[in-house]
Amino acid sequence: MMAARAFKGGSLFRSAASPPPLLTFCCRVRPFSSLPFRRNSELLGLRFPVFCSGNQFLGYGGGFSHSAHSLVDCVMEELTAWRSRRRVRASVKLTSSGELLEDKLVNRELEKGFLLEFKKDTDRVLLGVAQRPDGKKNWIVCDQNGVTSSIKPQQITYIVPGVENFDQTEISKFLQKAHGNLDPTLLEIAWIELLEKNASVTAEELAEMIFGSSEPLESYCAHLLLSSDEVYFTLLATKGSRSIYGPRPTGQVEELLHKKLSKEAAEKELQDFVQLLVSAKAKPALAKPAKSSWMVDEKTRYKIESLEAYTIDAYSSDEQRKTAGMILKAMGLTKTASSARNVLINIGYFPVHVNVELLKLNIRTNHSDEIIAAAESILSESPDSDEMNRVDLTHLKVYAIDVDEADELDDALSATKLQDGRMKIWIHVADPTRYVEPRSIVDREALRRGTSVFLPTGTYPMFPEKLAMEGMSLKQGELCKAVSVSVILHPDGSIAEYSVQNSIIKPTYMLTYESATELLHLNLEEEAELKILSEAAALRLKWRRMQGAIDTSTLEARIKVVNPEDPEPSINLYVENQAGPAMRLVSEMMILCGEVVATFGSCNNIPLPYRGQPQSNIDASAYSHLPEGPVRSSAVVRIMRAAVIDFRNPIRHGVLGIPGYVQFTSPIRRYLDLLAHYQVKAFLRGESPPFSAGQLEGMASMVNMQVRVVRTLSASSLRYWIIEFLRRQPREKKYRALILRFIKDRIAALFLVEVGLQASAQVSIGCQVGDEVEVQVEEAHPRDDFVSLKEVIRTSG
Repeated sequence: MMAARAFKGGSLFRSAASPPPLLTFCCRVRPFSSLPFRRNSELLGLRFPVFCSGNQFLGYGGGFSHSAHSLVDCVMEELTAWRSRRRVRASVKLTSSGELLEDKLVNRELEKGFLLEFKKDTDRVLLGVAQRPDGKKNWIVCDQNGVTSSIKPQQITYIVPGVENFDQTEISKFLQKAHGNLDPTLLEIAWIELLEKNASVTAEELAEMIFGSSEPLESYCAHLLLSSDEVYFTLLATKGSRSIYGPRPTGQVEELLHKKLSKEAAEKELQDFVQLLVSAKAKPALAKPAKSSWMVDEKTRYKIESLEAYTIDAYSSDEQRKTAGMILKAMGLTKTASSARNVLINIGYFPVHVNVELLKLNIRTNHSDEIIAAAESILSESPDSDEMNRVDLTHLKVYAIDVDEADELDDALSATKLQDGRMKIWIHVADPTRYVEPRSIVDREALRRGTSVFLPTGTYPMFPEKLAMEGMSLKQGELCKAVSVSVILHPDGSIAEYSVQNSIIKPTYMLTYESATELLHLNLEEEAELKILSEAAALRLKWRRMQGAIDTSTLEARIKVVNPEDPEPSINLYVENQAGPAMRLVSEMMILCGEVVATFGSCNNIPLPYRGQPQSNIDASAYSHLPEGPVRSSAVVRIMRAAVIDFRNPIRHGVLGIPGYVQFTSPIRRYLDLLAHYQVKAFLRGESPPFSAGQLEGMASMVNMQVRVVRTLSASSLRYWIIEFLRRQPREKKYRALILRFIKDRIAALFLVEVGLQASAQVSIGCQVGDEVEVQVEEAHPRDDFVSLKEVIRTSG
């Protein structure tokens, strides 16, 4: 029986009957130069003695035979030596074709005058000439920009071969020639050939293949092609400045080519979009593309929406954030929300004075078609379930007093004097529950909104506009459904009697605060009812103060912006004195109504949002030395505790000086007022309240959260437009300012009386809290919420 092991085209035979040392080697005769045995044995480091004559091996009959002992000894010696060399070279890497990388990575020692490529930092690769050693390992190099620096060996990425004493002034010309010779398509040709041969390549070898020369310029061109290639070749090994590359498998190349083409297409698409932005930015305001035009193409819309999301920090995906970042980078802008906002303003997509906070807070500015349809259905079909229980109060003179821009009128006042001299007051409140039922679709939408939003640029009502304006709102000269709270006052201003009824009224006057104040000053006999209301308000204020009420009235700015979409919209600003006659009259009557409803709810065990505010931390006498108005109010408000709500029993409202309080007079604008109406109206019909105390608490939690958001938005919007107003004023204009408090040293918090704005400035020595100073506006930047004030020093004489 024979056992045989094949070995590179030959066979080693061993006979079972033969003694162990006896071996016979047989080989087919073929030209030696074509023998794979020789090629591969040399690669393995095996060297066998071969006897030949001409092109034929010597042997019997044209074949070859050799003494087993001599040939086996030779083979065994070579195998032993090969195994030894293999152990030594076990850690040395091979190329894909079996070449030793070590043989190809012979590194050149750096010498003066060598031309080399090196990394300056992560993003920059430069070409330079070695000048001299710097210490043991570093070298001083002068680069293409004429800058001399010290580099470490590991910074060197390539030493251009065949160059000595290179003139550094020629580097730029050398680079220009090199980049002019770069043709990436040559890499594909080289890749095909090397892939077939399963061979690796150095920069110099590639230069020979594609340029037919390995001269310095061609070698450097090949290095640039290989080092920047991301498709055809992969880096196999690097030693110092020497690198060797191998061709990637076909599957990898196809996948990388697909990715590269996709990337190039995306980059072109991005550049085309950036060009659109640049073009739109360059156009005059009236010629800029309409906002809708950016929404036509799906890809363009996605990029615009990405910028919009970046502006308000509300991405739908991480991809959207990256897209916006790439657009800003391509335009040479910083990746910030303000950059994205300015791009959208410059192309006309956003108006110049876009309210970013309004977008960021996701405030509902429109009602859906479904809600509008439901509201219109209510207006045309809803019967009045309280028709038979309404008291007719159309004989009363009714005054509705509100700001001049008010769209929703939800309260009005009447008054008369009884025969015994006491005053009787009626507070008439619009009755939205005449149309809207608890838990209906319109009610749920109002709950989500929580409140109407009043901004200088517009109003966003809690109810659909048509329902609020045409159905719920009080209108002059028309029969209106209402809930009327009547109160008879004791001579000291306390409540003697009260009632809460469904009613029908016919408003006589729709007055602004200014026109109501004018009527009060005229003191006309035919408007005696208005005078009674004013007297009642004064009596109530005196009584509340006796109960510990704290006056927080101040000056409040009101702004109406006309055509806010324009780059320079018209700004109408006026400052309202909350302590003025008409304002005081209305606020006192609203407080009186809230006290009555709280008392009514308590007496009848009605769960309501009873609002209170502790004042145990406030000593009013400690602020009596401060002038009334903004200065005193600012000091008191800073230490006031937050209001609290109980849904079962009234709690004292110390700041108002009353035993209980329920907000009731704005049910069209505030959802908590609407909740109070639901509860009270159900009791008047003899029904159980629609909501328990626990349910009220849950809904109030949602509403208060939304109300806080809206309050913040309203304050920031008002401040923005006040600062914009100041920005437009002449620099030399002077403003009166009250010192509210000192922040640090002579830096004081000021209140600008003519515009109702708080800001800070340094004031001169001797000024005290409550003093009035004169200031000028040095800078005003509404988008940055920044105002710089400078005190005007009065000179004597």
